[in-house]
Amino acid sequence: APPPQNEKTPFHPRSPYGCAKVFAYHTVINYREAYGIFAVNGILFNHESERRGETFVTRKITRGIARILAGLDKKIYLGNLDALRDWGYAPEYMEAAWRMMQCNTPDDYVVGTGKSHSVRDLVETAFACAGISDWQNYVGVDPRYYRPTEVEHLVADPAKAKQELGWEAKTEFNDLVKIMVKHDLKSHGLEKEAEKIKLV
Repeated sequence: APPPQNEKTPFHPRSPYGCAKVFAYHTVINYREAYGIFAVNGILFNHESERRGETFVTRKITRGIARILAGLDKKIYLGNLDALRDWGYAPEYMEAAWRMMQCNTPDDYVVGTGKSHSVRDLVETAFACAGISDWQNYVGVDPRYYRPTEVEHLVADPAKAKQELGWEAKTEFNDLVKIMVKHDLKSHGLEKEAEKIKLV
């Protein structure tokens, strides 16, 4: 469905993982309606942090930069740089989940920032954090990483969460990237480089 996506947007899963999430979504609603269980669905858009797995694109980029600066790698290989995603900071999304559980009546909520950025934006921002402007020299595009059923543009409409839960994302995209790059530089012993990244 065209962006932004809200609680009424029809699901169209593009992977087995997506299919499993839709099954879980309907199971929650079924138990809520059939048995009166207090159960909510959080429809969480991409939420990232320093703990993100290393195979996910955000961490692949930030960790890849650290490995390049540490002399361990020469390039990062990625898929579709033009894919647009709504990336937010995971700890804030857990606050949203907690707020859902405090409601008097269970319901379903989209959680996201309401802003989208491309993978290319993420790459450029992350390399800039590390003081590298010519990122094109360190990034290769590999067709193997293209998804057979790519979703081009995902961006949340979190209006309901803001109105009913009083929740909204606070960490801006650039700051999220800084947090992740700083962490990966430190974890590779690049303390001096990490100290140059100032967080708000």
